[in-house]
Amino acid sequence: MSFFTKLKKGLSKTREQFTKKLDTIIPGRMVDDGLIEELEDLMITSDFGLDTTLSILEESRDRFKGVKGNEAEAFRTVLKEVIRDRLLAVSHSLPEMVEKPWVVLVVGVNGVGKTTTIGKMASHFSQEGNKVMLAAGDTFRAAAVEQLKAWGKRCNCPVISQGEKADSASVIFDSHEAARARGMDILLADTAGRLHTKSHLMEELKKIKRVLGQQNSASPHEVLMVLDATTGQNAISQVRRFHEDLTLTGLVITKLDGTAKGGVLVSLSEQFGLPIRFIGVGEGIEDLKPFDPVQFADALF
Repeated sequence: MSFFTKLKKGLSKTREQFTKKLDTIIPGRMVDDGLIEELEDLMITSDFGLDTTLSILEESRDRFKGVKGNEAEAFRTVLKEVIRDRLLAVSHSLPEMVEKPWVVLVVGVNGVGKTTTIGKMASHFSQEGNKVMLAAGDTFRAAAVEQLKAWGKRCNCPVISQGEKADSASVIFDSHEAARARGMDILLADTAGRLHTKSHLMEELKKIKRVLGQQNSASPHEVLMVLDATTGQNAISQVRRFHEDLTLTGLVITKLDGTAKGGVLVSLSEQFGLPIRFIGVGEGIEDLKPFDPVQFADALF
């Protein structure tokens, strides 16, 4: 099964909430204030967010002027193009890895699946021919180190760890040194999940980032935040705090297959101007892939 087929299947709940309802609203309608108001309600309930919804619909109406074709059906096409173009505007591939090891710090709140996501990312990068090392920086959760080691074995990637309750910054420091000594291409660093509202926990993440910066002023090269799509608009406040404290470089959206709130991906991208680096639509090792805005818009509509 191709990833596009998986993506379409994974977005089925969002399509049920958004696209199928869109297709019951539109037929035979004129693009007037009444239709736009119904579309506003639909997009907001699909977790596009109020500001993003209003902005997208305003641009869609502007683009629609002069478009030939059956009124509302043509507007549906314009709406899809606006969503696609908004995502394209902030999307770009991972930067070229100009130095090695390329350090990726992975962060997020409790329970979003960071460790599993790191394992899938390791598999992806390894299949591209990179030598990947994993840093077991989640020293708070007892099972996290063993879980990461299991992923390392599965992907044939070395894992650097210390004892339980070890200092996370120390683990990642040692991992960086080991990755440099062994000539690794990429270091993926796991961290403990933490609530964005807990200041002392956020300070620990800032310490990790400072320690990496002392080893290499450009490190970490990427700070990726993993988000669970099922949280919907709650993800906005999470990203805002993590971005303020750590200056995120991108987002990884998981569990799109388990939610009708796929619109939050558009809302997050719009509000923070951050690229979506990867999306996940299943439990399998192949179910996490680099984000393609065109493919996403096609699957959504």
